[in-house]
Order: sequence, then C-alpha cells, then structure tokens
Amino acid sequence: MGMGMYGYGEWHGLGMLVVAIVFIVPLWKILTKAGFNGAWSLLMFIPLVNIIALWVFAFSEWPKGRRD
Repeated sequence: MGMGMYGYGEWHGLGMLVVAIVFIVPLWKILTKAGFNGAWSLLMFIPLVNIIALWVFAFSEWPKGRRD
C-alpha cells in the first residue's frame, strides 16, 4: 500500500509509536517512583540527550532516597 518516498508505509509510523510507548511508559513510572517528574521520560525522544539523561538519573541522588 502507499509507500512513501523512502519506502516507509503507514505501518512504519504505527510501529514506531508502539515502540516509543513500550519504552516511555515504564520509564515514566520508574522516574515517578524515584521522586522525579515523570515528564523527564520524554527526553528519551531526543538523540544524545537521552543517553545523558539516563546517566544523570543513574548517578544522581534520588529525591525519594533523601533522608531529612
């Protein structure tokens, strides 16, 4: 059916959306449980920023882990 200029059909966009949801939703829940704003998971859509963001989250002190 309707192949685009580069051979990507309608199903390609749907597949990419499914893959994005499979990664973003669990990350949103993990960040929320760790005390961060879940919207930070949207950084995973930006190349190179996603790697830096994961590194920062992995090595920073989590808000839920702080003892006052």
